[in-house]
Amino acid sequence: MSNSKTKSIIKFWLPVFLWCAVIYYFSAIPNLKSDLPNQWDFVLRKIAHMAEYGILTILLFRVYFKSNGFTIKKSISFAIIFALTYAFTDEYHQLFVFGREGSLVDVFVDSLGVFFTAFLIYRRVKK
Repeated sequence: MSNSKTKSIIKFWLPVFLWCAVIYYFSAIPNLKSDLPNQWDFVLRKIAHMAEYGILTILLFRVYFKSNGFTIKKSISFAIIFALTYAFTDEYHQLFVFGREGSLVDVFVDSLGVFFTAFLIYRRVKK
C-alpha cells in the first residue's frame, strides 16, 4: 500500500472509527442519565442520539465523497446505510449492558439524525 493511500485511510477513516468508539463507550455506561428532571433528561438523551448519529453521517459522507470519489448521492447512500447499521448494532450491544436496554425507538431517533443530516449535506453540497 502506498504512503499516500495510508495517509488517506488515516485521514478519512480514523475519525469514523474514533467516533464509533465514542458512541460505543457511552452505550457501555450502565444507567446513563443526567441530573436533570426526568422529562428534560429524556429530551437531552434523544437530542444526543440524533447529534451523535448526525456527526457519524457527516464523517462517513466525507469518507465516501472525498476519499473514494463517489457521487454525492452514492456517498450519502453509503453513509446512511453504514450509520443505520451501526445504530442497530449499538442498540443490540446495549442488550448486554447491565442497566441498559436496546430500543427500536432509539434506532428510530438515531435515524432521524442520520436522515436530517443527510438532507442538509445534500442541500449544501448541491449548491
